[in-house]
Amino acid sequence: MKHILLSLPYGYGALEPYIDAKTMEIHHTKHHQAYIENLNKALEKYPELYEKKVEELLANNLQVVPEEIKHAVRNHGGGHANHSFFWEILKKDVNIPANFKKVIESEFESFDKFKEEFSAAALGRLGSGWAWLVKHKDHLDIISTANQDSPLMEGKIPILGLDVWEHAYYLKFQNKRADYIKEWWNVVNWDKVSDLYEKSIYSDRN
Repeated sequence: MKHILLSLPYGYGALEPYIDAKTMEIHHTKHHQAYIENLNKALEKYPELYEKKVEELLANNLQVVPEEIKHAVRNHGGGHANHSFFWEILKKDVNIPANFKKVIESEFESFDKFKEEFSAAALGRLGSGWAWLVKHKDHLDIISTANQDSPLMEGKIPILGLDVWEHAYYLKFQNKRADYIKEWWNVVNWDKVSDLYEKSIYSDRN
């Protein structure tokens, strides 16, 4: 089955005033849709790969993907996976659960220090890319990836991700990426992030 664009679990204006409705609409219906269309096109020569989830295509540095389409699947499959993840971890006015906050504090000294380090990774990514909080082995790491590279390619489990491509913020913030990052902290769905962390712990035990 070909990959399709799923509807967002909220309206395009649900994140106002922090992320504007027009940016969300264009980001979802134009940019994410284009990644899906180009991923499906790349897989046309190998229709058996339509049966695999995008996460399976990206795993182990795209091990199951034929060499001639790896570049396209890396870019467009990564774009599809990253954006599908991104929409899920956005919601206004969600406080971080106490248990997960303790995890963050144990890994990064304090929640404020975590936010500082994560924001620095997002701001410091030269050009287009992402900042991530990932589960890797038995600990959490803050990393950034270029373009649409996914942590899944390196066997790392994404827990939190921030899109710092200009298309994610330019309509509202122009070149002020730091302002976008600051406002984004207001729309992190900490309940979902905490749930993703708990699931990563569970997967380690099985």
